[in-house]
Amino acid sequence: MSRRVLVFTHPTRPQASVLARTVAQDLATVGMEPVPAEEIDDGDYELAIVLGGDGSILRAAEVTRGRGIPIIGVNLGHVGFLAESEVDHASEVVRRAAERDYHVDERMTLEVTVQRPGERVPERGWAINEATVEKTERDRMIEVAIGIDGRGVSTFGCDAVVLATPTGSTAYAFSGGGPIVWPNVEALLLVPISAHALFTRPIVVGPASVMAVEILGRSYTDGVVWCDGRRAIAAPAGSHVEVVRGTEPVRLARFGTGPFTDRLVKKFDLPVTGWRGSREEGE
Repeated sequence: MSRRVLVFTHPTRPQASVLARTVAQDLATVGMEPVPAEEIDDGDYELAIVLGGDGSILRAAEVTRGRGIPIIGVNLGHVGFLAESEVDHASEVVRRAAERDYHVDERMTLEVTVQRPGERVPERGWAINEATVEKTERDRMIEVAIGIDGRGVSTFGCDAVVLATPTGSTAYAFSGGGPIVWPNVEALLLVPISAHALFTRPIVVGPASVMAVEILGRSYTDGVVWCDGRRAIAAPAGSHVEVVRGTEPVRLARFGTGPFTDRLVKKFDLPVTGWRGSREEGE
């Protein structure tokens, strides 16, 4: 049986197109069949290799959703927090894929429900990193009430509310002042963005909790729910947004077995000089 591998390429980076040809040749050399993402069919795929940044990995997860295909990223972007390898090691990715020398991490996802006023059937979505309830007018605030497990927590005006997974804790939620949550921690995050209230701290809840945001009728603007910044769901004033843990995880192929701490320090280029066990340069 042919060992088929999907190859996702960043659509606008010339470097990605050149690398895609090299990766395809390398895959064929080791007896694996490269399939461009645009030609995906209903057949089986052993792996998906993504040449790009975190945005490209999110796109690959969207295309392969429901098929259980492990995804491995070769970083051509900036931070590339979801990527497993850098561009200089693309050939190593192919070699280890051929040898099945990797393990698979399952990452929590979110299921999103938006109930709009006057509509009987809600609109649904999903996300890997976060679902963000945002204002639609730049010069106005959105008025929201937030709740956890069917109980109100606070009401305030803000620019947005980020509802995130541990994977998303290093994305938009991090930029909004939220905590970094290790991927093996089962939790959900709620992070208000530019909120006008005394109680606007990030909230971390258990994986079985229901996070909710109501867009109040007195809001100065309608809202929109963005899932991973890629898929939008309209949420006018009066809408009720609920976010829960998804039933279907995303599968990320990993080579390394080191702790998440190492990835965090490397990707954010954090200074660790002075930590016991590290050495000053020149010692």
